[in-house]
Amino acid sequence: MDLSTSYLGLTLPHPFMTGASPLVDRLDLVKRLEDAGVAAITMHSLFEEQLLLEQKATMRHVVAHEESFAEALSFFPDRDDYRLGPDEYLEQIRRIKATVDVPVIASLNGSSGAGWVEYARLMEDAGADAIELNVYFLATDFETPGLEIEQRVVQIARMVKDAVRFPVAVKLSPFFSSIANVTRQLDAAGVDGLVLFNRFYQPDIDVDSLDVAPRLLLSESSELLLRLRWLAILSGRLNCSLAVTGGVHSGLDAVKAIMAGADAIQVVSAVLQHGPSQIKKMRDELERWLEDHEYQSAQQMRGSMSLLRCPDPAAFERANYTRILQTWRV
Repeated sequence: MDLSTSYLGLTLPHPFMTGASPLVDRLDLVKRLEDAGVAAITMHSLFEEQLLLEQKATMRHVVAHEESFAEALSFFPDRDDYRLGPDEYLEQIRRIKATVDVPVIASLNGSSGAGWVEYARLMEDAGADAIELNVYFLATDFETPGLEIEQRVVQIARMVKDAVRFPVAVKLSPFFSSIANVTRQLDAAGVDGLVLFNRFYQPDIDVDSLDVAPRLLLSESSELLLRLRWLAILSGRLNCSLAVTGGVHSGLDAVKAIMAGADAIQVVSAVLQHGPSQIKKMRDELERWLEDHEYQSAQQMRGSMSLLRCPDPAAFERANYTRILQTWRV
């Protein structure tokens, strides 16, 4: 069975790859991922705040003021609290490339783009096969219009794309007013792929300590539904690759994602829960499903359930919305 796919211009033997996660911090786990048959490995992000902290540490040698940078920086962890600093991150790329033969995708996470061009180039020089830009920004300023946020994302992507030679993907959130328009702008800017969607972590409140309590919840298959909708809407309408992240926990989940139009499938929670062997299990489940349903390849069914085949996607979505509301019976 031919499970091969193309993502960011990279030819992969199958669509299953790891998304950004702490799995890359240990070379033994990285090797286990390769042994389990992972098609590509995405590193966890190097954060913009780390780059600012690095600059801040340098500035302390030439200025006496402790808070030479924005006050908000003091809310973030100290340099030693991050798993890998900027220099260590670049070295880890080199180590992973020397350990495995699968493509390695670096990742940058930020909101303003400070230092991104420089470090994107350094990641390319370190041997990364591509880069994923994770523009994580929560607009809490009442004066910030939605258009400004969209323009920021596109500008950052264009800056990085113009500065490097290797492929550039952008990891998006589902909270834009017009996801379709943002993706078209990014496609026109030349990005090589889009990753749907970033999972914004929701804070909880500790009522005893009167403090905000960060909670990390792993994804579930139910989260795939939002991704399926937008994969189906975007599939066939953009030149860039489409990847899904969040909600894929089985081979059947993968079938749905590919039918909706996914070129690649990023898996994190399922691997954290069940170990690297989950990659092989999901690949085997996908292959069996294709054989049972008499497909010759994964490519044959890719996008088969996209809305490109529907003359009026908006009306189709509206009709489904109306229909599902009528299914509930009290």
